Amino acid sequence: MRAIGVIAVLATSVAVTGRAHAVEREHKIGLDVGVPLLVVQQSSPVVVSGTSFGLHYSYGLNDAFNLLADGGTSLLFAGTPSMATVSNVNVGIGYVLDVLSWVPWAGIEAGGYAMTADPAGGTQVFPGASLSLGVDYRLSRSWAAGIVLRQHWLFTRDSTLPSFSQGFARIEYTWGW
Repeated sequence: MRAIGVIAVLATSVAVTGRAHAVEREHKIGLDVGVPLLVVQQSSPVVVSGTSFGLHYSYGLNDAFNLLADGGTSLLFAGTPSMATVSNVNVGIGYVLDVLSWVPWAGIEAGGYAMTADPAGGTQVFPGASLSLGVDYRLSRSWAAGIVLRQHWLFTRDSTLPSFSQGFARIEYTWGW
């Protein structure tokens, strides 16, 4: 009986979804909005949060790998006496699993980060990297919407800023297929 239920769910999901049509040489550009979480190590860890905004671009190198580039700013105002910002610009590579209209993907990037005001004390620039896990839903051949979770590592700030994470909702325009 359980096997019949699984087969029915699979058959229904295949019947109601279309193909994602991810191909090489496909360009995507989009906007991101979300929530950042920055852990600041003081006498005890403090979590600082706020709002993140970003812009992303990807280019399909082939059916499985994309060139990724993104930048954004996180305005951190919750959990701190004065507003701080963390801005980043990263470039990397992503792996795309083309599954019907839902397109899960993962990416790894490296780049530069700038932190202003508290908790860093002034403006500081340092290198870092990020790991992204996301899923996009192809609304049409030209439009997609999705979510992405991004974990950042700030290389020279590991002791005072041990964790910086972002969760985004995103929308993107696609061309060049």
